[in-house]
Amino acid sequence: MAKKSYVLDTSVCLSDANSIYNYANNDIFIPLKVLEEIDKHKKRQDGVGMNARTIIRHFDELRAKGSLQKGVRLGKGKGILKVMPDSIDDLPADLDPSVPDHKILSSALSVNKDNGNRKTILVSRDINLRVISDAVGILSEDYTENQIIKEDSDLYRGFRTVAVDEQVIDQYYAGEEIFLEEEVTQSLYPNEFIMMVSNQNEKKSAIGKFVNPFTPLRQLNEYKTGLWGVHARNKEQLFALNLLMDPEVKIVSLIGKAGSGKTLISVAAGLQQVVSNPNIVELAKGYHEKNGLYKKLVVSRPVMPMGKDIGFLPGTMHEKMAPWLAPVQDNLKFLTGNDQTTLHQYMEKGIIEMEALTYIRGRSIANAFIVIDEAQNLTHHEIKTILTRVGEGTKIVLTGDIEQIDNIYINERSSGLTHAVERFKEYAISGHVTLRKGERSDVASLAAKVL
Repeated sequence: MAKKSYVLDTSVCLSDANSIYNYANNDIFIPLKVLEEIDKHKKRQDGVGMNARTIIRHFDELRAKGSLQKGVRLGKGKGILKVMPDSIDDLPADLDPSVPDHKILSSALSVNKDNGNRKTILVSRDINLRVISDAVGILSEDYTENQIIKEDSDLYRGFRTVAVDEQVIDQYYAGEEIFLEEEVTQSLYPNEFIMMVSNQNEKKSAIGKFVNPFTPLRQLNEYKTGLWGVHARNKEQLFALNLLMDPEVKIVSLIGKAGSGKTLISVAAGLQQVVSNPNIVELAKGYHEKNGLYKKLVVSRPVMPMGKDIGFLPGTMHEKMAPWLAPVQDNLKFLTGNDQTTLHQYMEKGIIEMEALTYIRGRSIANAFIVIDEAQNLTHHEIKTILTRVGEGTKIVLTGDIEQIDNIYINERSSGLTHAVERFKEYAISGHVTLRKGERSDVASLAAKVL
């Protein structure tokens, strides 16, 4: 296969610090402007900042092996990496040379001119830059190496429909043990929910949970008395509640549109298993008598503004975090019947903690029920950092909507939440549900559908 020349944009380097090593024996070109832009992000205390610092170290290590200006081999069987000086000689007159993206494009044009016998490809996460690149005759593509799925529809949903004989459904309702056929179980994942639909009558159905091929289909707890006043309003919410309340499932991921109830039911399930309550009989009593309830509920979310940022906020750390944690507090107020006294007591005693995600990194949290809200804005590395903080006896819940990503360096296919869903689906200690129906209000449901 003929060698190619790849010009990497800033967005690629900041989304994956190891991107320069992912192009086999092809040559990599880094415009000088990219290094300048990376440097602006190195002090950030998030995944982007971490990637900026990491790739700078990669460049420094390569610099020790040779001249970046002349080109340094990336490794055995790898191509050459070369830093390109700024040049606007080949830039079309219609494009402003002071625009950073246009300088990067100019570098790509220069590489294409100097290596006319090779394909030159500009790699960028910036859609507009890819469009402009194509318009001036330079091939362009998105960076896909850190994308865990090819299409959004490929994402694991956590449940599926299986056609069965009507007799099987009758036996299931009669309390008999039901084992699905081997050709079906081969494609199922642990803790995947099943809706059995009759071959003879599609209106006749039953739902259960697949554990493994050697265990009968498990019937679901309907939690008719509710959890802190919260009842499942649809089958997906019922699936989620069964995962949230299962002591054997340590990692739960819930993806759903705004108003689907993912955060509310997660916090409700957490409170149910942390704070004594009349409905405690709904829990796995033997398990909790032996091992005790979770000692506290920890709720956190990334500091990621939607739209234009409002700038620096005055006050203490807790006062600064109040706007970001307000949605979480709204859910807690709803569950406690807007009883501020009770809520404050729980928080003063450390039973409920609301904390910025930034401060979880250095902790090791044991015997807790952790809810990470808005997890779609986290990178693969940030999700890994959070999950490695989980101590013994802790359950962690990741909630988010991959259609509402505010982090410009990730998308639906590369989000840390997407990675978590796909990477953990094969393991018995994890479970996932995609909630498709909005339950916040008629207005919210309609808006999510038509807008």
